[in-house]
Amino acid sequence: MEIKVEIGSVTEVSTELLVVNLFEDVGQPGGATGAVDAALQGAIADLMAAGDIKGKEGEVTLLYPRGGVSAKRVLVVGLGRRDALNVHAVRRAAAAVARKAQELGIESLCTIVHGAGAGNIDPEGAAQAVVEGTVLGSYQFTAYLTCNDAIRKPLAGLTLLTHDATSLPALQAGATAGNAIAEAVCLARDLTNLPGNDLPPSAMAARAQEVAAQCGLTCTVLDETQMQTLGMGSLLAVGKGTDQPSQFIVLEHNADRSDLKPYVVVGKGITFDSGGISLKPGQGMEAMKDDMAGAAATLGIMQAVAALDLPIRVVGLMPCVENMPSGKAYRPGDVIKAINGRTIEVISTDAEGRLILADALGYAQRYQPQAVVDLATLTGACVVALGTVASGLLCNDDALAGQLEKAAGESGEKTWRLPLWDEYKQQIKSDVADIKNSGGREAGAVIGGIFLQNFVDYPWAHVDIAGMVFSHQVEGWRVKGGTGYGVRLLVAWLRQQAVQA
Repeated sequence: MEIKVEIGSVTEVSTELLVVNLFEDVGQPGGATGAVDAALQGAIADLMAAGDIKGKEGEVTLLYPRGGVSAKRVLVVGLGRRDALNVHAVRRAAAAVARKAQELGIESLCTIVHGAGAGNIDPEGAAQAVVEGTVLGSYQFTAYLTCNDAIRKPLAGLTLLTHDATSLPALQAGATAGNAIAEAVCLARDLTNLPGNDLPPSAMAARAQEVAAQCGLTCTVLDETQMQTLGMGSLLAVGKGTDQPSQFIVLEHNADRSDLKPYVVVGKGITFDSGGISLKPGQGMEAMKDDMAGAAATLGIMQAVAALDLPIRVVGLMPCVENMPSGKAYRPGDVIKAINGRTIEVISTDAEGRLILADALGYAQRYQPQAVVDLATLTGACVVALGTVASGLLCNDDALAGQLEKAAGESGEKTWRLPLWDEYKQQIKSDVADIKNSGGREAGAVIGGIFLQNFVDYPWAHVDIAGMVFSHQVEGWRVKGGTGYGVRLLVAWLRQQAVQA
């Protein structure tokens, strides 16, 4: 999508679709919307008086100006109550507009920057939200669709219009950031939507190398022999049952800056999870293609970090494995050894995500990181606890937890902190090994974090994204399919760190 920021008049701009807005609690249209209304001889005000336009958040109303303004069509989008306006409402409104434009078959649109003049959103944040909402709201996954009727015409152009020349630099900065972040989310969505037969670990590695080459990241892929040499027995055990070789992908931004202690993002990459010998029920197993969403988000995060050229060092680790049953597969009762020497009794081969993360978190120690955050579709228990509204956050450092909670507020990707109390450690005590990989049904989401804590000795946070990576409905900037959750959350966090660097 080509994105531009221009200075101009809403009544004179020539465009297929001009977008203005309306608050729910105003009596008459004002600002840019008021100027358009006056040019249309009160058409918007008349619709308001009749109750046909209410200004409710996400409401869209199409008008044909018949020469009143230069635009071919005018779309009025509702922003809800003025006192409740924030960047999330702007993002949702922009997404609703994008979908309406696609429904109309429109290739490009021009919009005022919703919220930039409302006083409680800065112009840069408003522009970022408009662009993010437009790109994410218009996303569609069409790789396997052969019926043209099912494919909406993609939006090719978006112009942000302002009458205030002094705001132009801020709007351009916001638009650039919004596009970089949204494109990174779409990358994660694409990968999450791909089926397991087209995205084995080797394909994830190839895509990571492609992205790295395009945006200037360094990329190293460790094969099974190299992982064996490093002692990654926990990760390698999970992949024993498949013919697809496991891959350990390392991406680095500012890799040459040895003077900087890096921030590390780790993403769980089970490219398909059958449960292994502890086989999952057949019903719903097709959804297990998304068990690599943490790795997909990590690749998206690294792409965005590079595009934004953040002045910090960032490392992305993507352990990618397929978990399948066979005569070679690891078994319940096996004892395996992780990279840090810890021995693990396998209780369930379906508690495999924590096993590959154990070695990835242990590998992260070599960087002496400032902080490490892992993203993982780790437990169904977290979905039971928090549903599809928020991820679960477990963290051994209060300052890091506060940073991530702030980033959640900024990005709209909600998370909720769960405890890492010592009492829970009893659940994973083993009689034959240092720990076991499952502690039963009780406190399942917490126990995942308790297990992973054995492999870290730095500020660390675990984000259980199991309920957040796939959507079955269209809601705001989310569409059906992979959500790309975690990209905007951690990019917001890393941008915070960059400001303080």
